[in-house]
Amino acid sequence: MVSIAILNYNIGNLSSVRNAIQNLGNTKVDIINNADSIAKYDKIILPGVGAFENAMQHLRSHHIDEALMLFIKTGKPILGICLGMQLLFDKSYEFGEHLGLGIISGEVVKFQDSELKIPHMGWNTIDIKQNSKLLNGLNNNEYLYFVHSYYVKAKYKENILAICNYGEDFSAIVQKDNVFGIQSHPEKSSSSGLKILNNFINLEM
Repeated sequence: MVSIAILNYNIGNLSSVRNAIQNLGNTKVDIINNADSIAKYDKIILPGVGAFENAMQHLRSHHIDEALMLFIKTGKPILGICLGMQLLFDKSYEFGEHLGLGIISGEVVKFQDSELKIPHMGWNTIDIKQNSKLLNGLNNNEYLYFVHSYYVKAKYKENILAICNYGEDFSAIVQKDNVFGIQSHPEKSSSSGLKILNNFINLEM
């Protein structure tokens, strides 16, 4: 049975992610907030809604950032969801300029088109750019559910698994080795999102 830890760093949507994973079966899933516990799990999910700066302050003050780096070096998979994906990058310009975990090269910026409704909220399609085990069984132009005002500009194309367009293209799903990120909420994205979560559960790196 695969053991998965969902990191609690004072943000929302924890229970919905846990419930979605539990319903897929064959997993032991816990919500944890202790850096010392991270190493004992097979996989980590970094969920998130809320402010980038507050999230990073919590990760650093509780030494979760250091524990995550050690976990990644083992080669075991980690998945960042929404804000959790954004935290994987170098920095964010949300209410100032704030350093992220710096695992994947790129930055987090705000949608600029004044005619767009912000946040980008609702269903939108993804354009798959390269194959990945995380996307097994997904077709191009599948719909996923998004809620975000800031988006990721990944620096390197090799890290971009899929893009989405909302006034402009942005990185919707990313990967660097055993580190994955998804801007949408797979737990709210019906069968397509559940496929992604199930693929993550079954990932072998």
